[in-house]
Amino acid sequence: MVMIFGFFVMGFLAVRTYTDGMPQPTTVVTQDGTEVFNGAEITAGQQTFLRRGLHEYGSVMGHGGYLGPDYTADYLRRASTFALQSLTDSGVQDPRGKLVEEMRTNRYDEQTGTLVYTDLQAEAFTEVKQHYADYFGSPTTQYGLIPNAITDPRDIHEITAFIAWTAWAAAAERPGHSYSYTNNWPSEPLVDNKPTADILVWSGLSLCALLVGIGVLFAAYGRWSTRIGWHSSETPALAFSQPGEVKITPAQRATTWFFFVVAGMFVAQALLGAAIEHYRAELTSFFGLDLARILPFNLARTWHVQLALLWTAASFLAAAIFIVPFVSGREPRRQNWLAYGLLGALVIVVVGSMTGEALSIFGVEWAKGSIFFDQQWEYLDLPRFWQALLVLGLFIWVAILYRGMRTRLKTESRGNLPWLFLYAALAIPGFYAVGMLARPDTQLTVAEFWRFWVVHLWVEDFLELFTTVMVAYIFVILGVVRRQIAMAIIFLDIILYSVGGVIGTMHHLYFSGTPVEHMALGAFFSALEIIPLTFLTIEAWTFLQLGSRQESRSSAPFPHRWAVMFLVAVGFWNFLGAGVFGFLINLPIVSYYQIGTALTANHAHASMMGVYGMLAIGLALFALRYIIPAERWPERTARFCFWATNLGLAWMSFATLLPLGVLQLWHSVNSGYYESRTLGYIAAPGNAVLEWLRLPGDVALISGAVAFLWIAWLGIRHGIAATTHEVPMEQLFVLQQPATVGGPLGAGADPGAAAGDVEGSPYASDHRRSEAD
Repeated sequence: MVMIFGFFVMGFLAVRTYTDGMPQPTTVVTQDGTEVFNGAEITAGQQTFLRRGLHEYGSVMGHGGYLGPDYTADYLRRASTFALQSLTDSGVQDPRGKLVEEMRTNRYDEQTGTLVYTDLQAEAFTEVKQHYADYFGSPTTQYGLIPNAITDPRDIHEITAFIAWTAWAAAAERPGHSYSYTNNWPSEPLVDNKPTADILVWSGLSLCALLVGIGVLFAAYGRWSTRIGWHSSETPALAFSQPGEVKITPAQRATTWFFFVVAGMFVAQALLGAAIEHYRAELTSFFGLDLARILPFNLARTWHVQLALLWTAASFLAAAIFIVPFVSGREPRRQNWLAYGLLGALVIVVVGSMTGEALSIFGVEWAKGSIFFDQQWEYLDLPRFWQALLVLGLFIWVAILYRGMRTRLKTESRGNLPWLFLYAALAIPGFYAVGMLARPDTQLTVAEFWRFWVVHLWVEDFLELFTTVMVAYIFVILGVVRRQIAMAIIFLDIILYSVGGVIGTMHHLYFSGTPVEHMALGAFFSALEIIPLTFLTIEAWTFLQLGSRQESRSSAPFPHRWAVMFLVAVGFWNFLGAGVFGFLINLPIVSYYQIGTALTANHAHASMMGVYGMLAIGLALFALRYIIPAERWPERTARFCFWATNLGLAWMSFATLLPLGVLQLWHSVNSGYYESRTLGYIAAPGNAVLEWLRLPGDVALISGAVAFLWIAWLGIRHGIAATTHEVPMEQLFVLQQPATVGGPLGAGADPGAAAGDVEGSPYASDHRRSEAD
């Protein structure tokens, strides 16, 4: 019911986005009817803006890269400054008042699709177009772009048309209201853009919603704390099966190559992140090398963002393939062939998309307009062919999982743990595929709506669900928690994350040209996203103790210390990165001044690397622990990997991104949003010192990534051979003493059934008694 309600509201907001989003004019003309630009040129300019990677360099309407300016705010300031100077020079009595009237009056005719510019607005367009011609046509790398990045006059005209349209929507008042299509964003005193009443009121109501929600959570936890949350199994002690004792199937053996590719992408992503950071510390020189000639900022950031999504998702794919035989108790023949085929497809998508993005950003003429090479929106940068291929590959992955589990699924109720595992897996390609609706030629507001279904719903809701299912299932397989506890955690996760996470997607669209209800609902429900993260924090100590409690009662050591430590880190970063740092920027009044600043980057790094990065490494170590022979297992390297990645991320956040973000927010409120996004401010001496302070954190994180790569390499070099297609029931744990299931487990009893019913083994005979019942 919670999910149905959430998506019903999202459907309503989708209709409102299409019907009442900021309009794109068919033509823009002067008062005498001369065309300045038209709707086709706006769309073409948007496509060129994306194709040349400018969405990964600067931002538009607040979203995008953070080195370049926000082009909406940039155009609005430049056009307003030009117009104000012209009005002053012409002797107008009240030039400031006249400017506000010129910029805020909405002259768009909805019936004809015609937008009328005043002569002053048209002159400002010509003036700013020349600025962008000089800017993008610079023969040097002074802005972090390749020399002569965009020189075609038609491309410059179309890009300026696209940016000018967004700036018009940022100042022109929405019909029937006293604020602009973007809710008066950006803050710009020249055109009287300032926070609206809705921004202030919904910020206050969001805080109230958070306090009420946390109060309800604590009340429920106090009442039912013995029935909700992580609880260890109340069963006799276990003996954990040790590496070398566990039989490995061919498909499980194949995942070693997955994890090696994953680790390689992680190393590359970390190195690219360091290069991006260096641009902010020393724009025109990379230790004496003019890096922008071969790796401009927008290409480095494109690859960095893309690899962050791909290596974490690929680890989830491999971990799921590894776990399936434990779920089903067997593996179909030639399942490993499908796994290798999926890995090959993944490599093709990564190499193909990165090649296409490089050709697109460098402006290779023959690649222009191709579905193989044209870069798309930030986070969905993959050229359209590779994006479709990735979606297809994800659905094939689900088919591989189903093939491995289908005999088990036939004996299970549709609400049981194996089915929940399959549902969570199916949501990954399903919600990533929504991003296909955000085409490069899709109107900006509509594209942003669907793009953030991927950025938020896919990443922050359904990957969270898959995370919970995977962690819960691993603990069930190890016998650490009972199946009923695992299922309760999963359903609780669905409820808590869906309450805020679904409608909370709209907190990305406060200022993207959507109606005000997007901001109202997005702010209110986004605040509720803190509730599940608070719950995770309350349960963190119990979660940490799950493995150690069983280990203290076992005659065999718990083999997954560092895998579980990475899972503990997931909980920590979930609360800090996604929760605290996310809430810090999600209130409308804060977002109004800080969107597109270092505080956004701080939240993104702490939540993406802290949650999904740590989980991806933890899942890999869980699998590799059984694949690498015990005598070859690099315990010290695993420990180093954990501390290097976590301390590196913490250093990156607290030494650089957080203080930079706070200072940039202060500068935005005090001096202006436009000023806070200029290269002059970013490269100021004080900021440069903070940027250099990030160096130790980057070194630590890269070192941790290399350590992870070494562990994955050991899995390939020394991994045990696949030994079986059948997985025995007592593979990962066995009872150390008799248990009772309606009576003693006597001689001749079924140990698998006992382990399943008592300990929560995934091999329980659920056809005899369904947990759903």
